[in-house]
Amino acid sequence: MSTQETHGMVHTAREREASSTADTADGRARTSAGKEMLVSVVMPCFNERPTILASVKRVLEAPFLKEIVLVDDGSTDGTREVLAGEVEKLAGVRVFYQDKNRGKGAALRRGFQEANGDIIIVQDCDLEYDPRDIPSVVKPIVEGDADVVYGSRFLGGPHRVLYYWHSVGNHMLTTASNMITDLNLTDMETCYKAFRAEILKSIELEEDRFGFEPEVTVKMARKREIRVYEVPISYKGRTYAEGKKIGLKDAFRAMYCLARYGLLKRS
Repeated sequence: MSTQETHGMVHTAREREASSTADTADGRARTSAGKEMLVSVVMPCFNERPTILASVKRVLEAPFLKEIVLVDDGSTDGTREVLAGEVEKLAGVRVFYQDKNRGKGAALRRGFQEANGDIIIVQDCDLEYDPRDIPSVVKPIVEGDADVVYGSRFLGGPHRVLYYWHSVGNHMLTTASNMITDLNLTDMETCYKAFRAEILKSIELEEDRFGFEPEVTVKMARKREIRVYEVPISYKGRTYAEGKKIGLKDAFRAMYCLARYGLLKRS
């Protein structure tokens, strides 16, 4: 599906709440008036030259109304040349450049600020997550059942078999998060987090690096009126030789963030 100009396409919350939804033959959810909700796909990027162009094209090919907001976080491996020479020419894609490497969380904050959509979802540029899952992830929001949706790698979707201790770490972090937030998530560390735009933009985010995941989860959970859903997604994880960046120090940072934002800050 070709992308469309985004200006003037953001519906008000009142219009969304007043509209029921229906599934169309191509799998896209529409309001009863026949309008689709615009999804802002925020893509933070750092040194992803081998996969960046393919990642963007896969998002563009997925069947939903979208804009792509791509934030390069000071790449030094030639990614910026690919963005300037090829990605910026694609319709429906806006590219922003950080002046230096500031971290995933900082790149996401920039992307959230620039997003115009009704729904905002995070998409990494490494091909681990399949953009064809995005319609399923945002569907509970489109249908008016949810305000936030997490795509879980542990609810039965196909996934590449990789590191055992990574899965143990993920479960430990999710359990700690659930104890603090009183949610029953199965995958707090997932990349695929979708939010009604006004919900996400009302959360003051501080973490510059991989602490974004626990921080946004804790702060979102404090808003008890928010309806949270999970849906299964597929996952094609990378090895470190293939470019995986997150490691043990990031797990320790996640635990620190859970304590900092969940236990020490209750207001």
